[in-house]
Amino acid sequence: MILEGRTLAAKIRESLPQRAEAVRQKLGRAIKLCAIGSTDDYGAYLYLKKETEAAQKTGVQTEIFEVNNQTPAADFLALVEKLSADDSVDAILIPRPLPEHLAATNFADKLAPQKDIDGMSNVNMGNLFLCKTWSEVLALPGFASSTAMAVVRLLLFHGVKLEGMEAAVIGRSITVGRPLAHLLTCQNATVKICHTHTDLPRALKDADLVCSAAGKPGLLRAEWLKPGAYVADISTNWNEKTNRLCGDASPEELQARGVSYSPVPGGVGPVTLAVLLENIILSGERKI
Repeated sequence: MILEGRTLAAKIRESLPQRAEAVRQKLGRAIKLCAIGSTDDYGAYLYLKKETEAAQKTGVQTEIFEVNNQTPAADFLALVEKLSADDSVDAILIPRPLPEHLAATNFADKLAPQKDIDGMSNVNMGNLFLCKTWSEVLALPGFASSTAMAVVRLLLFHGVKLEGMEAAVIGRSITVGRPLAHLLTCQNATVKICHTHTDLPRALKDADLVCSAAGKPGLLRAEWLKPGAYVADISTNWNEKTNRLCGDASPEELQARGVSYSPVPGGVGPVTLAVLLENIILSGERKI
């Protein structure tokens, strides 16, 4: 089975323009998203522009603030504080990667949790990790990682029963790996987190579900997986040989092994964008 994401993404996005318009009528203005993006990573910056353009089509006002490796850390922190305190700003997005000296700051402390639509702030992280059940996740006053939420929602949409599963998450980043692992435990899966020091063939041989966010083409080998397993391929990599986007695993190998998987592109990616847009709308709705 191919766990395609475009159908679910379209379903999530279908009602967003109407919801955005309802907020505009009640607030007397459009929902406003402010994004802080690094121009040092050309690909990431282009994707940020794609996200803001999608938000505009939904009826959201957007503004991008550019930073780079020459931006003083004090200026970056002051900008985060300013946007967090501005009542006319409803949502804030600060995608990684950031320049190293900016990423090392305590900007997550200064990010208003009610505007933090990608679940990066310390408050939102803490609230997520206090959850034990999925109902508690859905009742969060803030937001969780849009990518992590997209993975779980995609699996549920395709009828994957997560309760009781043996799951493995490859990658322990604060943006995807760790929040995803916790969300899976809230679905009553038993989860192990894998990283660069993990013996992957041994760790994955009994896994019912593998979620790979390593960002390394070819890292995940189908021969390590049992037939009938599921793979959520989260990474978006560029294959220099084929000049195409790819994930961490080979679709052909997975199919031959009898493994269900999410494709790259067209799997987790569209759902992540849809969840992010939904969070933007929700940030405005919570002000009504």
